[in-house]
Amino acid sequence: QHPDFFCAKVNVSGWQRAFPDQIQRDIVQKVNRTYNSLWKGKIIAVPKNLDKITILDVSPFPLTMPSIGEKKIIVDQEKLAWAAYDKDGNQIKWGPVSSGKDYCPDIGRQCTTQTGQFRFFNKQGTECRSRTFDGARMPYCMFFYKGFAMHGSNDIPGKRASHGCIRMFTRDAKWLNHEFVELSHNGNNQRGTVVIVRKLLKYN
Repeated sequence: QHPDFFCAKVNVSGWQRAFPDQIQRDIVQKVNRTYNSLWKGKIIAVPKNLDKITILDVSPFPLTMPSIGEKKIIVDQEKLAWAAYDKDGNQIKWGPVSSGKDYCPDIGRQCTTQTGQFRFFNKQGTECRSRTFDGARMPYCMFFYKGFAMHGSNDIPGKRASHGCIRMFTRDAKWLNHEFVELSHNGNNQRGTVVIVRKLLKYN
């Protein structure tokens, strides 16, 4: 029912065949909060005027926020999305996330994502793996609280599905890891990049 989008039934299989233009493909994947396999017959949301908009035109976050004097990342589990803001409060990039499920049957307990305001203290590259879940790959991991990290994943299903970490498109995690996130260390008085992970509404 959104005036800026329409529903489309895909008539080919594969994101690249459906949206050959890389920029348009990125926009549609982010609007649908997934880059998992696309099959013929699947119904997806497509922005109107796709050839005339940018990724920020479909951001679920405000384009500006009150400045805190330093750059920050907002993670909103209701929106299934993250956004990066510069030190002046201007949004510069956003993308989908998949955060922790309410309950993980494989481990028999709740596995929601830790919420609050944090600073990143450790990060790794493509070699990053989980120490808890059978060495699962976590490329471009960025740790913000104990074992909780933002990291790339090939499985971003458009819903909360992780064991507690914040999964992202791998290309987004690489950009944050290389271009945006600074770690806490003595040289910056332990003031690494801020990340604010918002609570789910039902837990407020």
